[in-house]
Amino acid sequence: MRQRRRRKKILDEFLCNLRIISDKSYQKRIWIEAKGPEVHSFDNAVCDFFDLGEYIFDNYEGYNVTEQQQKILDEFREKFESFVDGDRPYLPEDFIDTPEWERIMKLAKSVLKAFGYQNENC
Repeated sequence: MRQRRRRKKILDEFLCNLRIISDKSYQKRIWIEAKGPEVHSFDNAVCDFFDLGEYIFDNYEGYNVTEQQQKILDEFREKFESFVDGDRPYLPEDFIDTPEWERIMKLAKSVLKAFGYQNENC
């Protein structure tokens, strides 16, 4: 039972981070303008995605991730990793309006939809 709650918490935090990655207005307000009250950055989003994701990516079944969810999540992970490691502007204010980042945000929304995630205030 304890492990199930822990996995649910990890998955919820992971999906919350994806919501942030999908939300341009949040990114502008927090990452670029620093108009809290939240404190967060693009670097936080990257670290949270890969750190929390490792638990999930290594054990989809244990996190009750369906085959459809796994497929879209794997696609997002590949595109996000490519974006992070690729030749992109370093600062969010320099990439937030690019077509590449728009594709990342759109794909993050698709992942959230596949998981039925709707928490706007995570």
